[in-house]
Amino acid sequence: MSEMLAAERSRASDWFRQLRDEIVHTFELLEDSHASGPFSELAPGRFTVTETRREAADGGDAGGGLMSVMRGGRVFEKVGVNVSTVYGELGEQAQVAMAARKGIPGMAEDPRFWASGISLVAHMRNPHVPAVHMNTRMFWTPHAWWFGGGSDLNPCIEYEEDTAHFHATQKTHLDPHGAGHYPRLKEWADEYFFIPHRKRARGVGGIFMDDYCTGDWDADFALTQDIGRAFLPAFVPLVEKRRVQGFSDNDKDAQLIHRGLYAEYNLVYDRGTKFGLATGHDPDAVLMSLPPLAKWV
Repeated sequence: MSEMLAAERSRASDWFRQLRDEIVHTFELLEDSHASGPFSELAPGRFTVTETRREAADGGDAGGGLMSVMRGGRVFEKVGVNVSTVYGELGEQAQVAMAARKGIPGMAEDPRFWASGISLVAHMRNPHVPAVHMNTRMFWTPHAWWFGGGSDLNPCIEYEEDTAHFHATQKTHLDPHGAGHYPRLKEWADEYFFIPHRKRARGVGGIFMDDYCTGDWDADFALTQDIGRAFLPAFVPLVEKRRVQGFSDNDKDAQLIHRGLYAEYNLVYDRGTKFGLATGHDPDAVLMSLPPLAKWV
């Protein structure tokens, strides 16, 4: 399997980088085009790009990526778009964090792994504009491979039409892969992005899959690509519509409280956070998803 998937691993990592470049470019265009409404007097935000590295236990190279973060923009208060490709050997704790299912075939005998993906979290200036998360990824071991990821919307002020647009766009991109994909991935997202100790969802849902492997690499990769392709058309129209709205102090307070939910989920439950920290990846890149400001009542 190592030789068989070498080219496929390269295709996947190249795709994640391509998607990252498209998203970063689009978000900077949104900053440039925000010429009226709240915060339009600010200078357009720009991404600061930092190379990240992961060191192996013996000090050798174990991959890395790019951390792209924009802070204090007109539209985005904080947004991070990370892409990485890491590899090496997994310890027991990292093996648990790597897969939702119990155990990874053959890992005890051969703990090598390879993982590549893109991860995005955007926290917005205007409380009428929803926060959003998107992630797609591929994992490989000598005995198994799988894909994962999705995107979900996290508004502090909910608009039914915005939620409907976000979900309809994702359904349109998933339907060519089979009519059952969207409802199954929507249900998966509803279960995954639930905060047990709050007994509520983190947001209004989206789509999500994990440990996804049908045995047909090309078909699974095509589905993963369309999950990524759905993101910008699902999210950008909501930004363009809501960024010019006025808001009150109460609206901003609601945003900060909702961000507290986001922080709780990512620090306590999110598997991507656990995996990144357990495998020794750059902690600033792993914790990029946390909001710049939040509050708790």
